[in-house]
Amino acid sequence: MMRLGKRAAAVTAAGVLAAVSVTGCSGSIDTDAVVATVGDEEITLGVANFYARLTQGEYETYYASMMGMTAEDMWAQEYDEDTTFEEQIKDSVMESLEDMYVLSQHAADYDIALTEEEESAISDAAEQFEADNTDAAKEAVSGYKKDIEKVLELVTIQNKMDSAMKEGVDEEVSDEEAAQKSMQYVLFSYTTTDDSGNSTELTDEEKEELKTTAQSLADRTAAGEEFATVAEELGAEAQTATFDSENTSPNEDLIAAADALQNEGDVTELVETDSGIYVAELTSLLDREATDAEKESIVEQRRQDQYDSLLEEWKDAIEIEVNDRVWNKVDFIDQGVTVVTPEEETDTTEDSGTDTTTEGTESTDGTDSTDTSGTDAAADSGSTTDDTAE
Repeated sequence: MMRLGKRAAAVTAAGVLAAVSVTGCSGSIDTDAVVATVGDEEITLGVANFYARLTQGEYETYYASMMGMTAEDMWAQEYDEDTTFEEQIKDSVMESLEDMYVLSQHAADYDIALTEEEESAISDAAEQFEADNTDAAKEAVSGYKKDIEKVLELVTIQNKMDSAMKEGVDEEVSDEEAAQKSMQYVLFSYTTTDDSGNSTELTDEEKEELKTTAQSLADRTAAGEEFATVAEELGAEAQTATFDSENTSPNEDLIAAADALQNEGDVTELVETDSGIYVAELTSLLDREATDAEKESIVEQRRQDQYDSLLEEWKDAIEIEVNDRVWNKVDFIDQGVTVVTPEEETDTTEDSGTDTTTEGTESTDGTDSTDTSGTDAAADSGSTTDDTAE
């Protein structure tokens, strides 16, 4: 079992580090082999394997069980006609590595570099990891000092570059551009569900009766009665939603009908769909809270677009090559990796009577910093026991 502690888990937000256990055996690899080149810089198999295994652990722990299958079956399933799920995730891992190397190569453009504190924290984390993990576990995930340090350095730089590259965008957004309306609506469904969860389609006669009920809601609300009150009297429950013309939820036809209303308090005609009949009342032509939230979303999208554009420009300017023969040595099916959850850590500690989790190095002032610049990513490592293959 390999564990990277809570400070290293800060990197999990960037999709890199997590607490994991290893099972199976895919054989030893040459960690110094070159798996890819990014411009004049080489990515070693050790760095790529360490990054890939920790990414793999997130999927095997959280997604395989959700999908109701074993990790082996998850990786072997088809992602599309020509790609397995394993191949898709490995492609994503390699693209992320390429991005991080490119960002590191342009860090000086933004006067970004590792601080002495960050370098020290990264070194301490790598050394602690090596000390606390078995040789077998370290071999499985390339958990050696130089590889851990490189991954943590890359992620720390990436976090710093993310903020710097997103600066300077236009943060002015008008109400008109971000405008969000609000409505109350009811869906009179064409199906009923019993206590066992079984759904039954209404008969044509029942659907006609339902249509009459829906029309009563529309007519009474248009005549001045309160939408939600009438809905309740008719055995329905009014829902609320904010929207603009580009929304498709809860229903595209409903959005179009509500968006066409001119005045607050106006009611749609019956909106008949395959699932049932919608009726809606426009409650606001400009929902202030939703509009302000949309403004923030628009500005954030501008930041992301600027970041993506710069990164793509830099990648286009250099040559990036992947050695598939070397990269194929990283096999998710033969070598299993799963995340150790906090609950499992607690259970292990309580059962054994000893604390097997290494919390790692605190910041120099003794506080538990939450800085997202990347320092925290390296400030902690953990312990390992090896789970052998069946």
